[in-house]
Amino acid sequence: MLYIFGGLPGVGKSTLARRFARDLQAMHLRIDTIEHVLREAGYAVIGPEGYTVAYKVAVDNLQLGLNVVADSVNPLRLTRAAWRAAARQAAAPFVEIQVICSDVDEHRGRVESRVADIPGFTLPTWNDVIQREVEAWEPAPLVIDTAGKTPEQSGADLRRALDGLDWLLAFRLS
Repeated sequence: MLYIFGGLPGVGKSTLARRFARDLQAMHLRIDTIEHVLREAGYAVIGPEGYTVAYKVAVDNLQLGLNVVADSVNPLRLTRAAWRAAARQAAAPFVEIQVICSDVDEHRGRVESRVADIPGFTLPTWNDVIQREVEAWEPAPLVIDTAGKTPEQSGADLRRALDGLDWLLAFRLS
């Protein structure tokens, strides 16, 4: 199963994805980590390089029968379609999960108070976040709103929402 997480920086997406992957004992693919390592290796990351690496790694692991949690901003229809294509290539079901923080003040506070968990990684500013282009999700994803919630509460919301989707996931292969 491919769990495709997306959402703006600071909404709690990576915290939720990391906890979920740990609970599932799934592979966690984080685009920030991949892109940072590519930059450290001297590559200019100006486009889809990190995503392209992640798609291929996801397919390899899905074909082994492993669950994969994809963790990225995932702002474009193109990137979301590529994740779906990766799942289909591996003949694996998938679910798209958009993480949001509906409280703008809380979201801004999270962005402005974050500390990088990847050594040497430059975090986006609030201005970077609000200027980010995000295309509408089509089809509509499962939405998890982290506003006013602890990571544990958001994780419980995610598990409840996924429990209700089990019957639908079989149709995602077509």
